[in-house]
Amino acid sequence: MKQNIGRLLLFFTAFAGCVLLGCILAGCGKKEEAYVKLREPEFTVVEEADVPRELLDVIQEKKEEEFKITYRAEDGLYLAKGYGSQPSGGYSITVEELFCAKEGLCIKTKLTGPAADEKVTAAKTYPYVVIKLEPMEVKVHFLD
Repeated sequence: MKQNIGRLLLFFTAFAGCVLLGCILAGCGKKEEAYVKLREPEFTVVEEADVPRELLDVIQEKKEEEFKITYRAEDGLYLAKGYGSQPSGGYSITVEELFCAKEGLCIKTKLTGPAADEKVTAAKTYPYVVIKLEPMEVKVHFLD
């Protein structure tokens, strides 16, 4: 009897291990969807002085951490991406992709640090980019 209970316990332990391993191998994590580009809309990188006051206030509140903001106004759709606190100046942000897909508007940005030989401010900085597009009602996907 004890032998049967031991075998049963071993069977259930092995079964649970297989289920867990299957989950890990199947990728139970978040998968990035593949979006098909339909068109690339025109956009403008907005200087801080031209950012709507309400949006700028939200950026100031969130600047310590990474953020992604969609802001709709009468004059256009604004997208803001911030990279949180950085140890120095000299960072730049590039809009790598911006396109319309069936699922909505997709944007991908990239933060680049200062070059090794570049003289930079030693104070903390909070790099972010704000872009403006024509007014539109679409879902926005920030791609990483």
